[in-house]
Amino acid sequence: MEKQFFTAAISSEIFKIISEASKQLQLESYVIGGFVRDFFLKRGTAKDIDIVAIGSGIALAEKVASLLPNKPKVQIFKTYGTAMLRYKDVEIEFVGARKESYSEESRNPLIFEGTLQEDQNRRDFTINALALSLNEANFGALLDPFNGMEDLENGIIKTPLDPDITYSDDPLRMMRAIRFATQLNFTIERASLAAIAKNSQRLEIITRERIVDELNKIVGAAKPSIGFLLLEQTNLLSQLLSELIDLKGVEEVEGQKHKDNFYHTLEVVDNISKNTSDIWLRWAALLHDIGKAPTKRFSKKVGWTFHSHEFVGAKMVYNLFKRLRMPLNNKMKFVQKMVLLSSRPIVLATDVTDAAVRRLVFDAGDDINSLMTLCEADITTKNLKKFKRYHQNFELVRIKIKEVEERDQVRNFQSPITGEEIMKAFNLKPCREIGQIKEAIKEAILDGQILNEKEASYDFMIEKGLELGLKYN
Repeated sequence: MEKQFFTAAISSEIFKIISEASKQLQLESYVIGGFVRDFFLKRGTAKDIDIVAIGSGIALAEKVASLLPNKPKVQIFKTYGTAMLRYKDVEIEFVGARKESYSEESRNPLIFEGTLQEDQNRRDFTINALALSLNEANFGALLDPFNGMEDLENGIIKTPLDPDITYSDDPLRMMRAIRFATQLNFTIERASLAAIAKNSQRLEIITRERIVDELNKIVGAAKPSIGFLLLEQTNLLSQLLSELIDLKGVEEVEGQKHKDNFYHTLEVVDNISKNTSDIWLRWAALLHDIGKAPTKRFSKKVGWTFHSHEFVGAKMVYNLFKRLRMPLNNKMKFVQKMVLLSSRPIVLATDVTDAAVRRLVFDAGDDINSLMTLCEADITTKNLKKFKRYHQNFELVRIKIKEVEERDQVRNFQSPITGEEIMKAFNLKPCREIGQIKEAIKEAILDGQILNEKEASYDFMIEKGLELGLKYN
């Protein structure tokens, strides 16, 4: 490609300033890695840029900051020999070119000053080793020693050097290879894929936090199943999410089969990804059936059953999050809630009663729309008539939810009668009967026995109190 094309590619103000700073310091600099890759893939505006200097990256960052109008603060990380500054809404990281030496016990290498070529050698993939010159003599020239542009054009993930060494040195690269293949819809080169499978046990030296960061990017991709099939194929999934591996396979007893819940799960995740970018709702889709493996039973009367798999699955979510060091907070509780309730709208769709809808809205609260989105994604039948009918049924459920919410207001339910009012009415001190009366009022409202309003609830309170042997003042 012509040099002019590359000049146009990096003609923005910031690159000219970096070029000028490099000239003043009499060192070479290059923009490298993800920015270059994504520019040629036309993947939108970059949020971070990596600059490699043949010399001190920290000195270059400080010189660039001094030339910028707003004189941004430079963050220096001496341990890693890197520096970072923010220009407008972009983070720019500067590092000196380096070569690396790894030990078998750690992915953290010993680092030495190096040439540009040595720096490109240490990059994970050929498509991330692309560099564009910021030097006055050849500004905009592409340096592509591993034919990364050809791999970009052909949609190939390949390592610059021997993949066996690349993945053994830094096993996180195995997750990154699968993540890029998923995000870009690229193919991992055959030798590289074999090397990932060979080195899969090396993933043990990587922190759970770094692994989960890559998993989240796979879950957040347009079609997450690409990544999970690759994780399964390379033996990485069994180390990370054995609960999914346990769903694999179809058993047959007396001519009766059940579906393969692993592949069904991946379909559900792909389905929901078309309708939401909420990473935690996508996780809920990924985990919604994990309780089916431990609850699977065969009955001669009804065939295969998975009784209480939602309840069991919700409990498994906690252990899974804890094992992967994922946040044990409201995000986890949301995923548990979605897993626990995941079958409720499906059952409801066959008999849409007001009472059942009220209870569903009460239990789901503000997450009712997320739950419905999950249940609609759970429709994976290939029978077009069934597919259409199931979606029509869920549309009826959505309509009924709206009607019930407007009329009965049970979302985020607050009892019309307070504990203080019960105590005053029956001249009580704190006791078990107060909770019994409040629970009875709630159940009566959800069953449609009384309206969700003060007067009806107060009358019901008196009635219930008298049943319990209390004396009304």
